[in-house]
Amino acid sequence: MKNSVRKSSKNLRGQLTQFLGFLVLRLSVCFILFILLYFFYDIFINGHQTISWEFLSQPPRKGMTEGGIFPAIFGTFLVTLITTAIAVPLGMAAAIYLNEYARTDRLTRLIRLSIRNLAGVPSVVYGLFGVILFVNLLKLGTSVLSAGLTLALLTLPWTITASEEALKTVPDSYREGALALGATKWQMIRTNVLPYSLPGMLTGAILGLARAAGETAPIMFTGAAFYLPFLPASLRDQFMALPYHLYIMATQHHAIDKARPLAYGTALVLVVFVILFNLTAVILRSRLRGKWKN
Repeated sequence: MKNSVRKSSKNLRGQLTQFLGFLVLRLSVCFILFILLYFFYDIFINGHQTISWEFLSQPPRKGMTEGGIFPAIFGTFLVTLITTAIAVPLGMAAAIYLNEYARTDRLTRLIRLSIRNLAGVPSVVYGLFGVILFVNLLKLGTSVLSAGLTLALLTLPWTITASEEALKTVPDSYREGALALGATKWQMIRTNVLPYSLPGMLTGAILGLARAAGETAPIMFTGAAFYLPFLPASLRDQFMALPYHLYIMATQHHAIDKARPLAYGTALVLVVFVILFNLTAVILRSRLRGKWKN
């Protein structure tokens, strides 16, 4: 009888602990969602009236108190494109080497630790490093190319880590089965590993690129300009970008009250830009998973 009462009491305490744990988790999620929705609501309410075809297709005018943000949109897209072309293939290739080819020794563990530490380095440090390496040593100047290369360095640790974790989710039996049939190492990776890990690799890469697209410090030091009424003619020219444009409009403008509606509009466009990146990752992952599952 006593054992039955103790067991019942223990089960009751376990259920109560589980209920309280799930309650805390749910409240935490609701709190975070409330903050995010509040910020997005504030940006939308104050910025949606500014959005128009003229705002999206025209350059700034009259000291950036009128006109649009098309040069900033184009500059952000161009820099993100350069970052993608460099960071994604290099990051995936590095992850494949570390997970499939590199030996599990002290040097490999040190490399992985260094990559994870680099993912937590503040973006302003990458900006200063980009100035030293790309602007000064390589003589690329403050340009689209320097900013894109700097953002690629910023994104690489995220891409490598996410890609390596995706590769680890593939069961070893897939590798062993291909090797047992006489496939080479690369044939095994290409046919039995990459098809199942590619959705996760691409998702991590796109999320890292979405973060890079919203960074201000790296491009502020390496190529972003305060005001340019024209588009960059080459990769060696300066450019305007949405994050830096928003920073100037919100904090450094000579007429902040006049520029505030345009700043909210710029913030709304940047948020939508990042959301589209994230949606692209979700859609791409689901389609690839469905393709390989079929």
